[in-house]
Amino acid sequence: MYFDKIPTVPTADELLDRSFRRASRKIREKTNKRHANEDFVRAITKATHDKLVAIIQSFPEFEELPPFYRDLCDILFGMDDLKKNLGMVGWAAKNVRDVGGGISKGMRWTDTQVERKRAVARIASIVHRADDSLRYLNDARNVLRKLPVISTDEFTIVVAGYPNVGKSSFIRLVSSGEPEVASYPFTTKGIVVGHRNAERRRKIQFIDTPGLLDRTEDERNAIEKQALNALVYVADLVLFVIDASENCGYSFEAQMKLREEIEGIVSVPMISVVNKSDVKTVEGFFNMSTVTGAGVEEVLTELLRLREELKVDEVVDIRAELPQPEMKRRGGRQESETDF
Repeated sequence: MYFDKIPTVPTADELLDRSFRRASRKIREKTNKRHANEDFVRAITKATHDKLVAIIQSFPEFEELPPFYRDLCDILFGMDDLKKNLGMVGWAAKNVRDVGGGISKGMRWTDTQVERKRAVARIASIVHRADDSLRYLNDARNVLRKLPVISTDEFTIVVAGYPNVGKSSFIRLVSSGEPEVASYPFTTKGIVVGHRNAERRRKIQFIDTPGLLDRTEDERNAIEKQALNALVYVADLVLFVIDASENCGYSFEAQMKLREEIEGIVSVPMISVVNKSDVKTVEGFFNMSTVTGAGVEEVLTELLRLREELKVDEVVDIRAELPQPEMKRRGGRQESETDF
């Protein structure tokens, strides 16, 4: 994944404390105080600069991310804000290097103890100016690490519809996904991914999107924008779930209007299914009940049929298709014998 290796971003005080301790260890055994002070300034400069640079490098190049993740980052944080705060950390790294390096070069002709204190104060001041950005990036890191892994190599079915119509319940029944299921709107606060095994080690990817409401783009919140993001970028097929009983809190007419809007947004096939058929059914649609399980298998069968019809090329581990070599032990080594 693109974000799972981003380490915790320290605060200014935490970063400085680590750098001071590292620098102190390096000069502890030096007997010449003058040289010790010079080495300390060089060490604190290098340790602080290198850590600031490492923070920047731990984040991915956002412009090089797949469109789904790039837009998701923009929705969640604002790409300009992410770049601005990374830029502030870069500014701090450059100034720490310049200030610390300048002071250390001139120490041989001055009182090194005084210059050491000046260097520490200047470096600490620079890093503290970037403290808000460090805290912002750590908050972003905590969210980014929890984003779902979306595979571009698997056939993807995106489940959409108004809040509380049964999307999460359907995903839980047909895949490995375990979204939270509850009887209140906006249960799904983010995108949930589930998988179902198919033939020849292939998998089908189900994405449970947050509930969408029928309103303009400017009025939609970040949760709804995540759902649209999934629909546009990752869907091979869209399943639109309708609650004709209106127990979800939204009228059938409003749900149909949203269905028409999504049809205009996506460029992939979309099928519609009426959930809560144990309460109400509608002719002309697939009807199912995620409570009783009635009709769920029929909907899944139709999704699988459409998948075959679309003939999407999926990545297969070709090693699984090859005969496995017979391993024979000879002496202390294992050697393989194959017929190909």
